[in-house]
Amino acid sequence: MYAPARDDELTGLINYADQQLGALRAAAFGLTEAQARQTPCRSVLSIGGLIKHIERGLRGAAAQLNGTAGELVLDEAALAEYMGSFALTDDETAAGIIERFEAARAEFLEAMRSSDPDGEAMAPPAPWAGVYESRPMKNRYYMCHQVEEYARHAGHADIIREQIDGMSVAALEMTLAGAPANQFFTPYTPAPGTLLA
Repeated sequence: MYAPARDDELTGLINYADQQLGALRAAAFGLTEAQARQTPCRSVLSIGGLIKHIERGLRGAAAQLNGTAGELVLDEAALAEYMGSFALTDDETAAGIIERFEAARAEFLEAMRSSDPDGEAMAPPAPWAGVYESRPMKNRYYMCHQVEEYARHAGHADIIREQIDGMSVAALEMTLAGAPANQFFTPYTPAPGTLLA
């Protein structure tokens, strides 16, 4: 949990983004590779697929914030690549995706640290939302949108994890943080050889 603090705006945005990213990562804690691919709900989403999708998004968001983003190409190949980001391929492992996610997470948070929330930027097209042209924005808008995006997918991951084995992501996060047992929480004990164990 990002505990109450008297942080400045940028620090608050960074901490909220990182909190949601930590929840996504924690959702994989103690899963097997097979469990990380499970889709126990009525959608195609899995824990591994969500982490892969967000890893892709983190790289794009870091490029947007540090000014190195290229022009978004809206063709059939780009759509296939985007849609493919929601599931692990046969030659990918959840462990490998988590490593890539952690590297992208660090890159994104550094890009946030180096950005002025009040800075002017251009929002890339978002064809999935019916926006086909770039639009002016403040970096603040973009950073808040990233927090929104990560929170949505962290919620997905929490539901999927509870469907797999009944564990809540909050309990997994507390376990990873080394929190002691109390009347509300019992630390989780992962099986040896599972993800992040």
